[in-house]
Amino acid sequence: MPCRGRPAAAPAQRLLTPRYTLIPTSILLGLGAAPLWAAQSTYLTIMGKRRAEAAGGAGKDVVSQYFGVFFLVFQSSGVWGNLISSLVLGQMPTKEPIPEERLQFCGASDCPAAEVPTNSTQRPSQELVYTLLGVYTGSGVLAVLLVALFLEPIKDDALHKDGAQAPPPAWSTLLSTFRMFRDRRLCLLTLLPVYSGFQQAFLAGDYTKSYATCALGVQFVGFVMICFSAVDALCSVLYGRLSRHTGRIPLYALGAATNLACIVALLLWKPRPEQLAVFFVFSGLWGLADAVWQTQNSVLYGVLFEDSKEAAFATYRLGEALGFVAAFGCSTFLCVDVKLYILLAVLCLTMAAYGSVEFLEAQRPSRPPTGTQPPAGEGAAQTRM
Repeated sequence: MPCRGRPAAAPAQRLLTPRYTLIPTSILLGLGAAPLWAAQSTYLTIMGKRRAEAAGGAGKDVVSQYFGVFFLVFQSSGVWGNLISSLVLGQMPTKEPIPEERLQFCGASDCPAAEVPTNSTQRPSQELVYTLLGVYTGSGVLAVLLVALFLEPIKDDALHKDGAQAPPPAWSTLLSTFRMFRDRRLCLLTLLPVYSGFQQAFLAGDYTKSYATCALGVQFVGFVMICFSAVDALCSVLYGRLSRHTGRIPLYALGAATNLACIVALLLWKPRPEQLAVFFVFSGLWGLADAVWQTQNSVLYGVLFEDSKEAAFATYRLGEALGFVAAFGCSTFLCVDVKLYILLAVLCLTMAAYGSVEFLEAQRPSRPPTGTQPPAGEGAAQTRM
């Protein structure tokens, strides 16, 4: 009998190990992603402005195109990454049919505290796990090499004007980030990145778990997310070119209306395995809306806060991170329908706040000068639609 004790202990050891690796890894990922996202947003804004000056075009239009191309490439990584994971995990044994009593608690009816038969997923073999880790690690190393070897370093002329010979110290940049909140436009726009993080977290966490995995099985999650990433990537480059003709307001209206329709439909829909196409429709529509938040939010911050781009993008990523924290923090004790209602409320508040900013920007050029100084953080460059 001793020989049976050792195999029983091995799975427990494997299950305990991620608790001591995932949290430190998540912390390191956050520490690296925060400056990386702020840097790439600043880089694209500066390059877009320079290109517009050289070509004699509108700065916001070129910046919008640059962000569209960037997010085309960025979101396409979700296609290749999910395709790789789906192909690798597709080598797992086929799951048994999902019982009917479990399907009754899929979708908006899924609650963490509900005592229902669980649709437990089989753990992949160590060989498959190492294969995935090897592919993803190799991709990360390749990305670092490409950036280090081929990305041209630039300097923002705004940082060196008025005789300044060196960029400000890190503590000054940090303080300027918090001083940005004295600008009421930024305070109103804070809900935009918060909602962006909230809706991304809902799709990645709750939709894949309570809808796709619950009704279809874990082997379909990658393909559902491929649809999301593909639509997101194509719409990103489309919106980047379309914004010069429509402006940003119609695009924001499109994103809000699409998310609103999806939230209401997810509240009413009871997912079942035979409705396979519907799972992809929802993920595709979510990608259509997410492309608006990803591209237009970055353009909006870069245009409205041109004189404080680094600080503005830092506050943007701070708000998006808060959205992720709020969504994942409540995922363990709130039912899916409650999360959808919260997401709906945040969406309505976000669009109301965004509309207020657009109203303020539309009124500003026609307002006669009063001789007073604008609040700190409100740059002189105000770009209208």
